[in-house]
Amino acid sequence: MRLAGKRVLLIVSGGIAAYKIPELVRLLRGEGAEVRCVLTAAGAKFVTPLVLQTLSGHPVGEDLFPLGGEAEIGHIQLSRAADVLLVAPATADLLARMACGLGNDLASAVLLATDKPVLVAPAMNVRMWQHPATQANVATLRARGIGVIGPESGPMACNEFGPGRMSEPEALLAALVALLAPAPGPLAGRHVLVTSGPTHEPIDPVRYLANRSSGRQGHAVAAALAALGARVTLVSGPVALADPEGMAVRHVETAEQMLAACLEALPADAAVCAAAVADWRVAEIAAGKLKKQPGAAAPRLELVANPDILATLAAPGRNRPRLVVGFAAETADLLAHAEAKRRQKQADWIVANDVGGGSGIMGGTENEIHLLTAAGVEHWPRLAKEEVARRLALRIAQALAAT
Repeated sequence: MRLAGKRVLLIVSGGIAAYKIPELVRLLRGEGAEVRCVLTAAGAKFVTPLVLQTLSGHPVGEDLFPLGGEAEIGHIQLSRAADVLLVAPATADLLARMACGLGNDLASAVLLATDKPVLVAPAMNVRMWQHPATQANVATLRARGIGVIGPESGPMACNEFGPGRMSEPEALLAALVALLAPAPGPLAGRHVLVTSGPTHEPIDPVRYLANRSSGRQGHAVAAALAALGARVTLVSGPVALADPEGMAVRHVETAEQMLAACLEALPADAAVCAAAVADWRVAEIAAGKLKKQPGAAAPRLELVANPDILATLAAPGRNRPRLVVGFAAETADLLAHAEAKRRQKQADWIVANDVGGGSGIMGGTENEIHLLTAAGVEHWPRLAKEEVARRLALRIAQALAAT
């Protein structure tokens, strides 16, 4: 039994797909999981508490303030006792309340109070799913680390066709097994070095040279590689992101510090240089704050080149990773500049993106890339940065398996 000893909290909201939940409970228990259920008022219109209680073997939570029960602060206990929370079906209404952080019933309060992984299985009319508000809410939840399963495309109870069908119980079971009892990933036993974020090059004690990189893409790549089983070392410049779980993280500020941390992390099977490293630093950092004096000319800053981290890691030698991937953020002649970078720095691959004005890519949540290799160029359409990271991690796993 693949889920023996695992505890699943199933949150059932109000959609016709709720009729599939009893089968899901049966499948989970068949794999050895302990299942507890929370049922919203709307969910109770489609499946009864008695059915869920009978199949799960536990009372079903319905009220945020049950008579005589809140002395135990039930919603807190429910949120912490499980290994994972699954919302199925996840209606447009509940997704919106999750995105807004509301906690006005037991289901939303549990979701707000939990510190455990959360998966949602959306189910709704195709127009509701495609509505910009729903898509924005789902993007918000994804950015917070909530996993989204489906929805599937097909005929619906409302006699329309398209995306919006809840994934089948077998697919939901597979997602829970993958999360709680994952098989060894294709990168198990591999060490991958990832750089992410900007660097800050001090001018004086209060000022620095930097760029607009948020680190979101690099951090997503590190997380995707770890999800495939890699041992990941993430060398991060100054970012406002939480450290991804399940990896070693080295925090640095300058390009020289980042290079030193990368060299210390070697040997590695692959290196992904996603950081937006400053090309230059000031030749001499001022000991005190540079003051603006009335009538005085602006200070002149002498710049010197920073070390080239990508070229250093890609240079032939005993510690060169078998696969070195660089990033190229350009504002003009994207492919020409990216290919020149790949050749000059001896990188195996370059992930190129256009960060020109209005693209919204640098610092944003989406990316549109070209992957340049010795074999040619692939164009990937505009995707969430997490999806770009997932695809890139899979390609890296395939490349390492072939060498």
